[in-house]
Amino acid sequence: MDKPVAFKLERSKQIVLTHNFPSSPFSLLPCKLGWISKVYVNRPAVVRHAEQIKKWKTVKGNWQAAWLLKAVTCIDLTTLSGDDTPSNVQRLCFKAKHPIREDLLKALDMHDKGITVGAVCVYPARVCDAVNTLKAAGCNIPVASVAAGFPSGQTPLEAKLTEIRLAVEYGAREIDIVISRSLVLTGQWEGLYEEIRLCRAACGEAHMKTILATGELGSLANVYKASMIAMMAGSDFIKTSTGKEVENATFPVGIVMMRAIKEYYWQTGYKVGFKPAGGIRTAKEAITWLMLVKEELGVEWLTPELFRLGASSLLGDIEQQIFYHVTGSYALQHELAMA
Repeated sequence: MDKPVAFKLERSKQIVLTHNFPSSPFSLLPCKLGWISKVYVNRPAVVRHAEQIKKWKTVKGNWQAAWLLKAVTCIDLTTLSGDDTPSNVQRLCFKAKHPIREDLLKALDMHDKGITVGAVCVYPARVCDAVNTLKAAGCNIPVASVAAGFPSGQTPLEAKLTEIRLAVEYGAREIDIVISRSLVLTGQWEGLYEEIRLCRAACGEAHMKTILATGELGSLANVYKASMIAMMAGSDFIKTSTGKEVENATFPVGIVMMRAIKEYYWQTGYKVGFKPAGGIRTAKEAITWLMLVKEELGVEWLTPELFRLGASSLLGDIEQQIFYHVTGSYALQHELAMA
């Protein structure tokens, strides 16, 4: 008989779920999916906890600078625009290698610590531009590519798999796939598992981040279920959003996804990464996400291997805050031109 497992949110409120995991996270049989129907998420408790997070006091002074530099190393610096060209991808790659002005890093005695972003994220058609630019710069920053019908997921599976293989062939070392939301909304968990499993196989040696598009899944219970299925199917990361939805990374979905990651680790011993993406624009928000990961998953998750921030404009605000910390004044627009 399955035993209930309780996650403690508050002393009197819990997220409760029941399941029976297979022995291996990558050998799930369809009959093992029965536990999914028993998942229950206490939404009021999650929302209250999320409201408390918003009230957390941020760190100051040198501690703030240290947390911000940590955040920089976990950023997937992203450009996903229809007007992307080789030149603006090259510009993005230069910023990825030099995310903070050299004189600011020297003032913090961090100029020789190899501070770079976690990855550069582009469309498949721009992967070669990014790979060649970073190679010419003598930089080992991985190139990530969105694929599998990004952002809507409304693409035939065969086309999704072909897009993934092409992105890997072009040199992408990380693939951010997007799930078919309809499979979640209609409860087709076996179908979702199989789709993600095939995408994982198409990725080969590349790491796979699975975008759940949580703002379109209908409920926190669906977010938890989709998180578990994605991890069982072999995802290296689970990611909140494409950044194109109306609702992107929020603390309630972050809490639920991290609780799923924690339970999955307890049951299998496999550590899966977490990536909030979409709408994270300020240094304060970045620090809050780092603090939440530390609280929910522990300090071992605060590395680029297990935590990423998906953002296109966040780095500019972080550099602005570091500039203020070093100089005591905010930079003029031309002083941080590359942000």
